[in-house]
Amino acid sequence: MTKLTDAEAERLAMLAEEAAEVVQIVGKILRHGYDSYHPLQPDVLNRELLDDELRDLLTVAKRMVGEGDVEGNFLLADHNAAWKRKLRYTHHQEVALTGGDGRG
Repeated sequence: MTKLTDAEAERLAMLAEEAAEVVQIVGKILRHGYDSYHPLQPDVLNRELLDDELRDLLTVAKRMVGEGDVEGNFLLADHNAAWKRKLRYTHHQEVALTGGDGRG
């Protein structure tokens, strides 16, 4: 038994759904580009869809912090330092958030 409340389980399901939607639009962008669009929605670019899905994902994540599901350390994290750590495993990123090569 997970001992999750119905509300906790629902928020986790929402988080998983939003994460999957981010993955889906990233796949479309990798195949077709940021400025491509669905033929039935030519006024909505993939770039805009990604922005919408990231907003939805962060909205659910922030709500989970507010409900006490997670501590929310990611909200207070030094994102520049996290980016610098990520740069160790990249090949094409040249600049950290605050400038320089960030590879420290």
